[in-house]
Amino acid sequence: MDKKDEIILQQLEVIRTMTERNLRSMGDDFWGTPFEGVLSPKSPSAPPSGGKPVGSADGKMPAQPSDGKTAGGQPAAKAEKTEVVEPLPKEDMKDLQAELDSYIGLATVKEEVRNLINMASVYKLRRQHDLPTTDMSLHMVFTGNPGTGKTMMARMMARIYRSLDILSKGQLVEVDRSGLVAGYVGQTAIKTQKVIQKALGGVLFIDEAYALNGKSENDFGQEAIDTILKAMEDHRDDLVVIVAGYTDLMDRFIHSNPGLESRFNRFLLFEDYTPDEMLDIFKMQCKKGCYQLSDGVEELVRDYITEENGDPETFGNARGVRNIFEHILVAQNNRLAAMETVTKEDLMTLTQDDVLHARGKLD
Repeated sequence: MDKKDEIILQQLEVIRTMTERNLRSMGDDFWGTPFEGVLSPKSPSAPPSGGKPVGSADGKMPAQPSDGKTAGGQPAAKAEKTEVVEPLPKEDMKDLQAELDSYIGLATVKEEVRNLINMASVYKLRRQHDLPTTDMSLHMVFTGNPGTGKTMMARMMARIYRSLDILSKGQLVEVDRSGLVAGYVGQTAIKTQKVIQKALGGVLFIDEAYALNGKSENDFGQEAIDTILKAMEDHRDDLVVIVAGYTDLMDRFIHSNPGLESRFNRFLLFEDYTPDEMLDIFKMQCKKGCYQLSDGVEELVRDYITEENGDPETFGNARGVRNIFEHILVAQNNRLAAMETVTKEDLMTLTQDDVLHARGKLD
């Protein structure tokens, strides 16, 4: 290997390391990374293939003998450790308001969230002065297409309610149908209850909640719904449930069950981002990753976004912007890898050719 080859390999390693570091740092809410820093329940072990747990006629697990063995004489499984959720630190409401205002787009949602903050603040003051308070429903329905900031706003609401002492811990626990529903009689309630236990003191965020409305006779989604509704009643002072999904499907889901209708009366519609707003999201991410745009790149990126955003549902709004951003980074990496010398400015600059290569406009 000659000196030139060694230099090229060193440059490639620098490019790879910086790109990986930048991409790791981009796992923020705009990019729809729901499981980063969010509690995710583990599915319980499935019972034997017969369907119901052994020795059970009603789907309940048999009691464990005191000698630590099962009724069949086998060693009993060790009890799962209860996950301890530490309370989040309380934050200054002015800081939270400023962060809310900094979010791109979401004007209608931000206005409704401010109303909720004011309502919760007055509720807290009345409690402090021993004045009577009416029941305050903080459970919400978030509707809109993917990538419109629903998870981000759910996490923000958890922090707000924690800082107002409405919730004791302020964590966000995000699940979908697979995290709540089991395939065996009696197991769904157990699985759902474990999720609820992790969410107590915070917000339980159920994405695509309408999927719980199973159509088949053997579907256990209704069991999960009933378990959640009971928890909302039993823990009304320290649990907030937010359900989310496509607008029409969520509307039918909520109105399909009187229990859901009575508990979810706040609907927040997350509109699709406009091309200009998505361009702002792209530029914001460039700033966070220490990338700069050369002349003419902004216009090309705007065209790229407009072209890809023909169907907001499939493009994914901010998530679609993430894909565009990553495609452009791949094109930049390929360009830098072919250069004999790579400067810091080169590593930070996205060019017109990078965008055109990402779009497939250049070979």
